[in-house]
Parts: sequence; C-alpha cells; structure tokens
Amino acid sequence: MEFDLIISALLGIFLFHGLCSSEKAPNYSFMREATTAPAISHYDYIILGGGTAGCPLAATLSEKYSVLLLERGGSPYGNPNITNLSAFGSALSDLSPNSPSQRFISEDGVINARARVLGGGSCLNAGFYSRASVEYVRAVGWEGGLVNASYAWVEEKVAFQPPMRGWQSAVRDGLVEVGVVPYNGFTYDHVNGTKIGGTTFDADGRRHTAADLLEYANPKGITLLLHATVHKILFKTKGVSRPLARGVIFRDALGKIHKAYLTRGEMNEVILTSGALGSPQMLMLSGVGPSKQLKAHNITVVLDQPNVGQRMMDNPMNAIFVPSPIPVEVSLIEVVGITSFGSYIEAASGENFAEHYALNDYGMFSPKIGQLSTVPPKQRTPEAAINAMSALDDAVFRGGFLLEKIMGPLSTGHLELRTRNPNDNPSVTFNYFQQPEDLRRCVNGLKIIENIIESKSFSKFRYDSLSLPALLNLTASAPVNLLPKHDNVSVSLEQFCKDTVMTIWHYHGGCHVGDVVDQDYKVIGVDKLRVIDGSTFNYSPGTNPQATVMMLGRYMGVRIMNERLATEKSQN
Repeated sequence: MEFDLIISALLGIFLFHGLCSSEKAPNYSFMREATTAPAISHYDYIILGGGTAGCPLAATLSEKYSVLLLERGGSPYGNPNITNLSAFGSALSDLSPNSPSQRFISEDGVINARARVLGGGSCLNAGFYSRASVEYVRAVGWEGGLVNASYAWVEEKVAFQPPMRGWQSAVRDGLVEVGVVPYNGFTYDHVNGTKIGGTTFDADGRRHTAADLLEYANPKGITLLLHATVHKILFKTKGVSRPLARGVIFRDALGKIHKAYLTRGEMNEVILTSGALGSPQMLMLSGVGPSKQLKAHNITVVLDQPNVGQRMMDNPMNAIFVPSPIPVEVSLIEVVGITSFGSYIEAASGENFAEHYALNDYGMFSPKIGQLSTVPPKQRTPEAAINAMSALDDAVFRGGFLLEKIMGPLSTGHLELRTRNPNDNPSVTFNYFQQPEDLRRCVNGLKIIENIIESKSFSKFRYDSLSLPALLNLTASAPVNLLPKHDNVSVSLEQFCKDTVMTIWHYHGGCHVGDVVDQDYKVIGVDKLRVIDGSTFNYSPGTNPQATVMMLGRYMGVRIMNERLATEKSQN
C-alpha cells in the first residue's frame, strides 16, 4: 500500500451514511418557532440556551413554575446527520448558516465547533457517556446523593451500553495488556483502569440527546422557542443596591424583536446555559464583564467584572491513525483507559466505505473544517478533496484512531468579544500545553498508545511493515490544525503533541465558580441571574463532560425548586 494513500485514509473514517433512519420528533406541544412569540411575555424563569444543561434544567423547573427556554438553533429531530451514528461528523462539516454546528478557530490555530441546535453539544459529539469521579463531586461541593439521582434521571433517557465489536475490543484488551488496570467492565463510573463506558447511541445507532430530556417537562409549564437569538439581558439598575436581571431581548428568524420579562417574585431568575463560549459572551454583551473591553465595543457597563471570559480551557486531544489490513467496524468512543498520570486513552474506527460514502461530505476529519486533508492549504476546496478521494484504493478507508486527551487542563487562556453581534464567534485563546505538566501528560498518553499498537491484542489491526515512527509521521503530515509543522516529529513526542493538537470539544471556563459565580451558580454582584453550564467548570469532569453537564442541569433544577418551595412554605 502506498504511503500517500494511507495518509488519505484520514479523510475517510467517518464518511459512511448507513441505513438508520432519523429519529422522529417527540410530540413537544410546547416547542415552536420564535416567530410565533408575542412581542412581550412574562415567565418565572427565562433560560438562555437549549443545550446540554439548559434542556434538563428547563424540564425540571417546569414541574412547578413557568419557564421560557430560548434556543438560537433549530430542532435536532428529523436530521439524520445528527441522529445516525453512521453519519457522525456530517453536521460538524456542514458550514451552512443553518448548520447545527458553528465552526470557530481559536487564536491558537485549532479548528473547533460550538453547537447551534436544541440539545447543544450532545447533538454533535462522539456520544461517550461517563460520570465524573467521586473525588470531583466532593471537590466541587455537590451533594452526592442528589448527584447520583440526577445522573440516573439523565441515564433513563439517553444512556446505553455500546456493542463492543472488533476494533473497540482490541483496544480494550490492549489497554489491559499494557498495564492500564484493573479492567472494570461496563460502568458509567469514573474509576482508574480500563472500562467500557456508556454511549448516547442506542442499539440501532440512533443518537439520543439532551433534547430528549424535555420529555420530562410539564407541557403546561414550559415554552420552547427555536431560532430565538438573545441579544442582551435586561437589568434594573435604579432604585436597587446592585444590578438586578429582569428580562431579555431576543430576535426571531425574521429579525423581529421580542422581549421576555420575569414575573413578579423575589426568586424568579434569568439563567444562562449557553455554554463556555455563549455564556461569557452574553454576559459581556449585556454589560457584565471587563469594563475596558465593554467600553471598546460601546457597551454600557452594568458591572465591571474582569473575570468574565478568563481562564478558558480546552483539553487537548492528540491521535495516532492506524491503517488496518482488515475491515473494521464504524465505532465512536466506547472504551476508555483512565491512567494514573492524567491521560485518558480512547479510540474510534471506520470501515471500507467505498460503496457507501457521499462524495460531498467528509465527516469529523473533513477538509471542510480544515482537518486531515492531503490537499495543500491554498488548494483545499471540497472539489479538490472529492477528486483526490475518487481515485483512492478501497483499502485506504480501513483503520481508526487511538487518541489521548489529558485531564484538567492546567493551561488556560481567555475570551474576548469581536463584535456586538451574538451570532458572531468571540475571539478565544486556550494556550494549549502552556503548562509543562499538560505536555508531560500528553507524552505519557502517547507512549501508552504506542504500546497498545504493538500489543498482541491489537496485532490483527496493524501492518507489520509500518513502524511506530512511520505512523507518527503519517499522522503529523496531515494538516490537523493551522499550526506550523516540523519534520520527523517521531523523534520527539513533545513536538508531536504540539504539532498535532486537536480539540475533542471539551472546552470550558469563562464563568468560573468563585470568580464569576458563587457556589450556587449565582452571578457575583448581580441579583436574579445564574450561569449553569460548562463555563463554570474549573477543570473538565471525568473523561468526557456531557454526562456531568446534563446532570448539573437536573441537579441545579432540583435544588432551585426545593429551595424555593421551602422558602414559600416558610412564608405561608
């Protein structure tokens, strides 16, 4: 097999569109387009962002109170690019204005994505479901019993046991063989060693998302508006000791302005659940943030809060592509090795897609999103990639990735506004590997991957003629990011980490607990406003955060509701 053809396999892992049908929309009588909304409305709770945290939070609060859930994107239901495992990555590579994914490129030169769809990142990611560790829960200060009950509430709707076929089984056995022990079998729990985790794809390959958690909602207590872009939070500043959130301004798909206000009541609130980019961005657009930056954009300062947008983090991912001499199944993340040194080992695979792929789509590692193309950057167009792929031998579409993601991370960056338009991406810097410990964890994780590739358990999925240095140089030769490249990175795993850094979409921060919000997720210095999402995390929970973000939405919904009911009872 020719070397350049092997490189081209990096394009083909997630091309295949299978036969799974898209999921039918549930009968959400409360879901409608924002164009149908009245000019002015009133609710007990206004939740900004129908994503991974927003959906479970809204569903929970609707049990007792009136809730408005505003989502800037559309519905995930009926979209096979979201629902079907076999189409994984298609949504990420869709750069159209109506795509459920909005691409952004960090100032570090790493291509990334943010969700623009009901269900948020749970509609776009690789589906792995794993809880945070007991130590994480204890360190954050959450109540363990309610945390476990909230995870179970989520799992009832969206978590499943994966099928574990050839490639994933070989990775599992390889992890154990090279010493990532003990083997813990199938579990949602975060425990050191090797385990099979959960997945949000069911046995038929259909994705289940945070939007499914709205099945728990009280239809009479919730209004969900799609294509509702919030432009700012409204504050009362006169006659109060400190700013008080009182409502929001949003536009519908036709550009018409709507206003939603909180009903009278001391405990009614606006709650931001717009994610690690959206929540700090919305605070700034509303006048809560670093005053110098706000004034530069002619935004009236409501509260000078210099910590908004600070300590942005993204867990760097590095992968090694392994061409396979035999066909492999289509699989996303099913197994994880949780090491003692702070690196998580995972894997994904594809198969021979020659008879099935659509030539206008390239999935997760796509030239459309700037990743893993053999075409020179100045010539990198969809047409050029199609021409290159059309001539490929079928065998180059066999193989998969072994990847590692570090815990934490320790390296941090910042977020700044580019414009006053909420639809525009802010400027984000993550400073990958700025801290030496992050780089050390990456190197040690890659060493584990190298040992797995050379293990007996994994032997049938590798070519004996391809050495480890060849595999490293093979992966590094593809433009996985916009960073400068170095020759022969196989001689330095440190350089390989830096040159091939990618995202696995686990970015967080910008509204940290203790800096921007308190332990109850209330914005410090402002009344009647909370932030409940991944922007509040000081470091990423567990191997993959989506389970914990969904749990947090339910957890805080129960806490808010119970505290309010107790207060109302004491006043009667």
